[in-house]
Amino acid sequence: MLNQKVLDEIGTKVNELLAQSPVKDVEKNLRVLLAGVFARLDLVAREEFDVQQEVLKRTREKLTALETRVTELEAAGKQGKTDDQLIVD
Repeated sequence: MLNQKVLDEIGTKVNELLAQSPVKDVEKNLRVLLAGVFARLDLVAREEFDVQQEVLKRTREKLTALETRVTELEAAGKQGKTDDQLIVD
């Protein structure tokens, strides 16, 4: 088996060769190109997406609670109760 030092040395040499080759320039150009494409696509970061997803979840919960409350008030109105007789959450 090759020891770790030899493997690290081989990896270092390969990285040095790639850094000196045109492959590194192609990689840089490709990154710039992709960054430009992504900027035009109007994408959002994963963190921002997660935050907005949580906001939407809380908004849905509040909406459900309000819908339930409106239903209770409508039912009470049909039964002739006043708002003073209803329990407010």
